[in-house]
Amino acid sequence: MARVIDDRAGQPGVLVRIGQGLARWSLVIGLFVLWDVLSRSGAFTPFMLPSPESVIERIWRDATRGDLFISLGLTLYRALTGFFIAATLGVLIGLVMSRNAAARWFFDPVISVGFPMPKITFLPVIVLWLGFYDTAKISMVVFDAIFPVITGTLVGMQAVEKELLWSARNMGAKEGELLWQVMLPAASPQIMTGLQVSLPIAVIVAIVAEMLMGGYGIGGDMSQASRMADSRGVFAGIVEIAVVGWFLVKGMSLARRRLLAWHPEADASKSV
Repeated sequence: MARVIDDRAGQPGVLVRIGQGLARWSLVIGLFVLWDVLSRSGAFTPFMLPSPESVIERIWRDATRGDLFISLGLTLYRALTGFFIAATLGVLIGLVMSRNAAARWFFDPVISVGFPMPKITFLPVIVLWLGFYDTAKISMVVFDAIFPVITGTLVGMQAVEKELLWSARNMGAKEGELLWQVMLPAASPQIMTGLQVSLPIAVIVAIVAEMLMGGYGIGGDMSQASRMADSRGVFAGIVEIAVVGWFLVKGMSLARRRLLAWHPEADASKSV
């Protein structure tokens, strides 16, 4: 009982947690207030800067009509499908490169050149090959999102301590057991970091591809609203992307904490 009381005594109170939450979101709240003040100041026309209320009304209208969920569902389908394909292929390529010198010799120049290169420049080629359909948009997402996963996997596998490998081999571990039971768990923090970098990229590329290629989706709706001089629709898309992106990033962070609960970084994150 005394230990439970001590643990509770060490936790911050409700008011303290609320204050910490408000302080953490102070910049976002401040930007929202600034947006509202500028929209009411008369310095900008409603066309240039619609008020937050009008944008929220537009989002609510689209939600009640079902248009928001259709567009959001299509965008997430393209982004998450491309992300999962990129995650699977990226981890596999990274594993092969870390275990096979010939594979690394073959893939390393492509990755070294392709990682910093803006892959969106290949969009016209993707369109020529695959058209304007979902296959082309998902392929574009995979092409962009795969590089951080490959790099994270390769770096993580190379950073595995040699002592762990020697100890496992001395205990009779075979190559397959060494890979799945020692190397992959040890490299998982870096692999998760690559996935965390890759997920926002997948969402961004999906939206940009929709803007440039047309069709339904958040990006397509924003592009259509821009052509129709519908500034509320454009700003509504920005808010929707921000909210969805926040949920996805938080979901990935939660998945990281769950999957790496055994890792020392979990204890470090609790102490922060």
